[in-house]
Amino acid sequence: MRVCDASGLGVSGIVETGCRRNIRRQIMHRSFLYPAMLACSGLLLCVLGVVSPAASIAQTQIKEPSVPFLTLRNRTGSQDPGRYFGDERNGLKAGWCRIKSLDLSAIGPLVDAAPGFIREEFLSVDQVTEADDTVVLDALQQSVGEESAVIYVHGFNISFEKGCRRALLLRENANLNGRLLWFSWPSDGVLSNYMRDESDLYWSVPDLAEAILEMERRFGAGKVDVVGHSLGARGVVLALYEVANRQPDIQLGQVVLLAPDMDFQIFERIRPRIRPVATNITIYVTQGDRPLALSEQLHGYPRLGEAGNDTSRLEGVEVIDLSGIEDRDPTGHLYHIYNATLGDDLGQLLNDAKKAAARESLTSAGRNLWNLEAAEETDQE
Repeated sequence: MRVCDASGLGVSGIVETGCRRNIRRQIMHRSFLYPAMLACSGLLLCVLGVVSPAASIAQTQIKEPSVPFLTLRNRTGSQDPGRYFGDERNGLKAGWCRIKSLDLSAIGPLVDAAPGFIREEFLSVDQVTEADDTVVLDALQQSVGEESAVIYVHGFNISFEKGCRRALLLRENANLNGRLLWFSWPSDGVLSNYMRDESDLYWSVPDLAEAILEMERRFGAGKVDVVGHSLGARGVVLALYEVANRQPDIQLGQVVLLAPDMDFQIFERIRPRIRPVATNITIYVTQGDRPLALSEQLHGYPRLGEAGNDTSRLEGVEVIDLSGIEDRDPTGHLYHIYNATLGDDLGQLLNDAKKAAARESLTSAGRNLWNLEAAEETDQE
């Protein structure tokens, strides 16, 4: 077992000497000045009405600081735990990344006013512990118990540290504590490297498919939920296509595609192959998703995560339109970690296995289309 700790003190296994944050980054992220600047910026944005000050539970408390992961990234040898893994393709590794939140009690009112996407910057990876993948999956089995395990795949422009933070925020927002395993493919974490990220995602699909198959072998039929966000949702669909070809009789649990960056018509053609292996498939869509609008311009075809597609053509799939709830980030793309209303709906889906017709805050808008509304708006009706 290998441990990389920001303080130089590991909790178990062999401590790698010198494995702590570099001084310049430590000063920036742990000093009073940096978080104060971010919080003040957030307060100003809120006053100007640019963003909403409301945030999900995920930004206000951390119930479990460690996130179990599988990754195909390379080790960098960096002294910074957040940069322990890089963006190069490599063999499968596993372990836990631990998230630490800065103590911001001295500027509490400013922090409370800051929007979620700024509060995320107060989180950082302060320890990475490597272990054999069987050890990680054994521990996950113990924590899951009789419930379903959830494997989550991140999207484009995600470094290892950002991915760990957001996996934790999703887990907290949807109340998936003790059940979520994060699959980290080697995204560059660079905004301009979209095409390279696409290639790295495709390269990762066979390993993702194998991870899903192994989890189903361990947890049993209907006990593995698969969640993908953005480009990661495309990887989930392609991995399920391979899973269905290899084991057509397999039975997975819930499949959830959040803001999927995938050609709508390609998914329409693949759907008949993957629908039988899932208990249910749910797609979250919205208007005003800026990254998906740019992806549509780049690819020339509407994306699956954009509202306005003819969802009635997706037989056996439930589509949830979030256009009626307030955006909590400037991009309209990160509602899965920044919006508590969405987090509650995800919780009902993944924790209680409720179909759309039985979930609170959803109103029917078509044969397989529902609108998600904020709780206070639903109560007024």
